[in-house]
Amino acid sequence: MSRQLRPIDLARGHGLSTQAVRNYEAAGILPPAARTPHGYRAYTPRHSAALRAFLALAPGHGHRTAASVMQAVNRGEEDEAFRLIDESHVQLREDRGTLRAVESALRALEPETSPAHHDVSAPGTTYIGPLAAQLGLRPATLRTWERAGLVRPRRDPGTGYRVYDEADVRDARLTHQLRRGGYLLEQIAPLIAHVRAAGGLDPLESALHDWHGRLSARGRAMLAGAAELDAYLRRWSERTTFADAEP
Repeated sequence: MSRQLRPIDLARGHGLSTQAVRNYEAAGILPPAARTPHGYRAYTPRHSAALRAFLALAPGHGHRTAASVMQAVNRGEEDEAFRLIDESHVQLREDRGTLRAVESALRALEPETSPAHHDVSAPGTTYIGPLAAQLGLRPATLRTWERAGLVRPRRDPGTGYRVYDEADVRDARLTHQLRRGGYLLEQIAPLIAHVRAAGGLDPLESALHDWHGRLSARGRAMLAGAAELDAYLRRWSERTTFADAEP
């Protein structure tokens, strides 16, 4: 005879509310619970293991993917669960590649040996022609980047010409390096936004260090989630009834 667990037992054992446990069952993250003669939910060690697997998967894969994985497993669709996990690992690999690309681009941004301004009153400013020549681009390319929000030059009130300040030059050079690395404009835009939010390249070093830490933590969490999911699958296959006996 299996050991029955009340919703409060499952909730306390995982630091959750009883409502959260009921919500997870309703969402298919937990297998359906049997009911007592009085209509109360009767959970088993299987439900506890399923909940433990879900909570271990969520930090590495995110709540939505972790929920989809457990839903697939509880439907007996293990291949679908593995596909979802594979996609998360691919995304992590792509995120690591993006981080390497940003770091490579930053290393390539060596300080200029001469001022970037050309016949503009404010120091450190330049026009589209000189900047395009400096980067080895056509002016039309810089205009495309402007439409994509990657550079934001102001307009000279007297001439209407685009004027690029030091931050614009920085963003243009970073965009240029990332484009050379094969990144699309829509992939570059959030990275440029990150640079702007950090206040420049120097503060970004700390952000990149934190980024490394988050990716490492995510990879470690994926390993922990895989271990719990494997334990769940090994002990309870889709053919096992919900009346699970304790070992």
